[in-house]
Amino acid sequence: MNILYTDDTICAIATAQGGAIGTIRVSGKEAICITDKIFTPMNGTPLSERKPYTLTFGNISNGGEIVDEVLVSLFRAPHSYTGEDSTEISCHGSSYILQQVMQLLIMNGCRAARPGEFTQRAFMNGKMDLSQAEAVADLIASTSAATHRMAMSQMRGGFSRELSALREKLLHLTSLMELELDFSDHEELEFADRSELEAISCQIENVISHLVDTFSVGNAIKNGIPVAIIGETNAGKSTLLNALLNEERAIVSDIHGTTRDVIEDTMNIDGVMFRFIDTAGIRETSDAIESIGIERSFQKLDQASIVLWVIDITEAKAQIETLKDKVIPRCEGKKLILVMNKCDISANSDELVQDNTFLSDINGSETISISAKDRKGVAELQELLVKTAALPEVSQSDVVVSNVRHYEALTHALEAIHRVQNGMSLGLSGDLVSQDLRECLFHLAEIVGGEITNDEVLGNIFKNFCIGK
Repeated sequence: MNILYTDDTICAIATAQGGAIGTIRVSGKEAICITDKIFTPMNGTPLSERKPYTLTFGNISNGGEIVDEVLVSLFRAPHSYTGEDSTEISCHGSSYILQQVMQLLIMNGCRAARPGEFTQRAFMNGKMDLSQAEAVADLIASTSAATHRMAMSQMRGGFSRELSALREKLLHLTSLMELELDFSDHEELEFADRSELEAISCQIENVISHLVDTFSVGNAIKNGIPVAIIGETNAGKSTLLNALLNEERAIVSDIHGTTRDVIEDTMNIDGVMFRFIDTAGIRETSDAIESIGIERSFQKLDQASIVLWVIDITEAKAQIETLKDKVIPRCEGKKLILVMNKCDISANSDELVQDNTFLSDINGSETISISAKDRKGVAELQELLVKTAALPEVSQSDVVVSNVRHYEALTHALEAIHRVQNGMSLGLSGDLVSQDLRECLFHLAEIVGGEITNDEVLGNIFKNFCIGK
């Protein structure tokens, strides 16, 4: 996709179909002039003669025929979302009316906007940096209070301010080092006190390390905490998935090996997004397709943060003995919950759960007794999942990294500042240390867009925006 900035005036429908009101955005140097060509204000004063930040009532006409009665909002550069002259036409939500207005705008000199082009122009015109622009897409896609707060914090510049403070310290450090290089012939001159340099680099390293560490929380909030549902065939994994999601998402059957591939779906539980992964039942099999499904089960187990090991409570000891050597080693560093299922058909289910002798090899796990079929205990399991996830409360003032591109750039910046610290401890020359400082600065600038000139990089960022934003 060619995303080079142009002087074209663009237009797009900015609201979803089906609403009572529809809005069309127009932006560019001819936005006001083109809108005037199709809009007749009731008071007779054209938009070009009106003050900005006003609403004007009138008609959109095609020749002598009125298309709709509308309200037009007027914004003048640079005080608009894009930083350009802009109008927003609010009309009735009929798809026919919206398309008619779009056609009239294009006939009079507009071009249909590409996905994300309004926000791209806001970035290009300095209205926001690249991390704030990406937060716009995250805000639109937010599905919970936590994802909303995280996106809002980033869009309002919380992350950018943190990076700006880092860059100021790095620039100070770099300027001291490079000033010494400029006067390298005068050995008696030392502009950069080594203890000060080490202290500043330590501060920078601490901040970047903290930002990198927040990604695990930010990614979980944004994309959902991965929860693998594993166990033997017919333990009730698919039934449990359906019960958790409250819909018939997976096929349930008494036939062993029904689930042969991975099924994934998400659910918001008390403000926490979980990504449930139903896997193929683990057993010895000669079926080639089922074997592939079982291998994928182990792959998903490795990727999960929480593991629900579903066990048929009537065969609990046997199933744990059969699978513990395959499952337990893969749960290292994960949170494991033993889900004793089918308590509805076991008269002594509570005694079995309380009998810890067959659980002696499984340390650090939670155990809960449920009936996925009757949905008994499922609400308690959901509460246990939220407790186990233990996600911290995120406010709009918190800086949490949730974007993979930002995480990668911060990781590279952290590696660079570590090289700076090692270089100073080894007494390396200032030019070598300065090179690593400049690399750290480059990777931080990548996040906000200061060093990005590659069209392909910008295209990848904006291509997933909705048209009209």
